[in-house]
Parts: sequence; C-alpha cells; structure tokens
Amino acid sequence: MKIIRTSTIPLSLNILLKGQLRFLANYFEVIGISSEGTDLKEIERREDIKTIAIQMERGISPIKDLISLFKLYVQFKKEKPQIVHSITPKAGLLTMLAGKMAGVPIRIHTFTGLIFPTKKGIMQKLLIKMDQLLCWSSTNIYPEGNGVKNDLIEYKITNKPLKVLANGNVNGIDLNYFSKDCNSEQIQSKLKKELGIQPDDFVFIFVGRLVGDKGINELVEAFQKLEIRDLKLGISSEHQISSLQSPISNSQSRIPKLLLVGPLETELDPLKEETLKEIELNKNIISVGFQKDVRPYFAISNALVFPSYREGFPNVVMQAGAMELPSIVSNINGCNEIIVEGENGTIIPVKNAEAITVAMQKLMEDKDYYLSLKNNARPMIQSRYEQQVVWNALLDEYNILIKKLDIKN
Repeated sequence: MKIIRTSTIPLSLNILLKGQLRFLANYFEVIGISSEGTDLKEIERREDIKTIAIQMERGISPIKDLISLFKLYVQFKKEKPQIVHSITPKAGLLTMLAGKMAGVPIRIHTFTGLIFPTKKGIMQKLLIKMDQLLCWSSTNIYPEGNGVKNDLIEYKITNKPLKVLANGNVNGIDLNYFSKDCNSEQIQSKLKKELGIQPDDFVFIFVGRLVGDKGINELVEAFQKLEIRDLKLGISSEHQISSLQSPISNSQSRIPKLLLVGPLETELDPLKEETLKEIELNKNIISVGFQKDVRPYFAISNALVFPSYREGFPNVVMQAGAMELPSIVSNINGCNEIIVEGENGTIIPVKNAEAITVAMQKLMEDKDYYLSLKNNARPMIQSRYEQQVVWNALLDEYNILIKKLDIKN
C-alpha cells in the first residue's frame, strides 16, 4: 500500500510529523510531498522515505495554485497511491482536489488549525468557501482537537463525519526527547551566560513564528507593563526593607526576562513597528531566531507564554509541559484543551496584553502557585499525549479505511 503525505511548506512535515513518517514506513510505502527546501531533504534522510518537491504558495495565488494543482494531479496519477493525507490549509485544498481528479480512493485531510474564525468580511467568506471545497473533495476529515471540530460544525464547513484521533494532536510528544534532563546544568549555565541571563532571573519563553497572530505585539506590550510594575514593586520593597535594615530577598530581586525563540517573518502578518523597536532595544527581551533544537531554551526558562490568536493543537505547549514548564495560553482551540486552568497553567483572553501581564506577575510572585503548576505540567502531558499512542491510533485508522476499501471493491 502506498501513502502520500503532503504539506504546503516542508518545515511542517519536518517538524509536525517528525518520526511519524518513519514509523508508517514500516507498514506502507510512504512518500512526502511539499515545496522544495532543505527541510524536505532532511525528511528524506531522517524518515527514510521518498520525497517529491512541488512548490505550493501559502497565500492565495490563482495562477501558481493552478500550476501546483496540475503537478500534484500528475504525481498522483503516476504514483497511484491508495491514500493521500494532507496537513496545512493550502496543501489540503490542492491535495484533496488533485486526489479527487486523479481518482485516489482515500483522501484525508487533518485540520491542524483554522484561519477563517479570526478573519472578517470578504476574506472570511473566501476562506470558508475554500475549506468547504476542501472537505467536498475529501473522503475523510480529522480535526486536530475538539475545538477545531466544533468550529467546523459551527461554520457549516461540512456535513461529513468529523473524527478526532487519539486526544487530538497530530503527532503526540516524544517524552524521552522532551525532558528536563536533556541538558546538563553545565550546558544550561553556559547558555544563560551567553544570553545574559542571571541565575535569579525569571525567564518567560515564547517559541514560534514572530508574527502578529501569534500574539507577539500583545506579549511585548505586556512585558513592558510587567517591567514597570516590577520596578515600582522593587523600589517600594527596597524602601520598606531598608527601613527595617534587612537585605532584599531573592524573590524581590528577580528580574523578568522574555526569551523569543523563532523566526521573524516580515511578509505575512508582520509585527508592528513599535514592537520590533522594543524587541531590538529592550535588554531584557532576548530574541534568538529560529532554533532547530528548542530544548536548551526550554531548560533555562521558567514558564511558557503563548498568546496566539488561533491554533489547531500547538506542539509548543505540549513540549513546554513535557519540559516541566507551566504555560500561559490564550483561550483558543488546542491551547484550552492542553492547559487546565490552575492545574498546569493559566488561560487568558485573546488579544489582551493586560491579562498577559497579570498572569506573568502571578507566576513570578506566588511561589506556591507556580510550583503547583510546574509539578503538574509533565504528568498531565504524559497521561494524554504520549507519542506512540497517537501513532498507533493513526495506523489503526489507516488500516480500517483500507479494509473498508477492500470490502467495497
């Protein structure tokens, strides 16, 4: 049996499906298709599968999209797969249409996130029509989490059955890989020194693309407010303690730091100019760009802040939890399924800088609250999102669909 997995850009296949393609290759002939790039070559080498480069645009580009659609159709006719399975929006639409045209019997799309709920007007209507067309041309649809499933139902995207596999995540979490013990104390101390982080600093980390809809504008604004409040509190505490002739405690002298790990994108959804300027000039905001291995940065941090506007089922929140970090997340799909308020993190309103500041301040000041969230973080991820559980659920689903196909034929 031959299965083709597709994504718009190779980074999605490389990161979101790491290890999964190699696992599936034990049972099927697996081919990966995405736009050209070094990530695609890495997938071929690491996952030990065949890959094919077909350029796909993330934005709407009618002429280029038609060219991509035709190239996918040609490949599907040539390879004759039993299953095509897409992730990411553009690859989903093109793969499902090309698969239907080429007569691929099983056409699967996993919705890892929805764009249209955050849009308005004509753009929202266009995106809804595109997702409706995607679902029309597919045979099976799998939302990544119940939040995505509910949005698909609410906006009447499809009448086809919607099934959430495992507990919702597309790939699960490798708990051996994402572990607090992955980096020694020596390595952590060295990295802190390189980044100018002092032993007593409280480090908030964000991992992801530095774009508007990840909530970076609000995060930077919130951090500025936190610094002002922390400064006022420090001055007040120092004055009171000085009058008692006592040294300042460690909790009062901790400095907040904001560690940004991810690429800065300037084309789609760029950050505000004032945000970019603050990132550049604020010595307590440390931006390290894209990092292939994010574990060392989690290891030197105290908490994740992830104020995104929209997600499917964010891997970064699970990764942070596996690394024993509590999370501050926005009340959106996926995030509010991984994080349970007051147990392994806290949930805040979307696009609310003040709420981010308050949540950050509470983690810094309330030691018992912070330790309670921290102690629950990894066990809660382990109980729900262990990787092998997710992989086995997908393998079982493939086998069920193939069996039904055999019976039908």
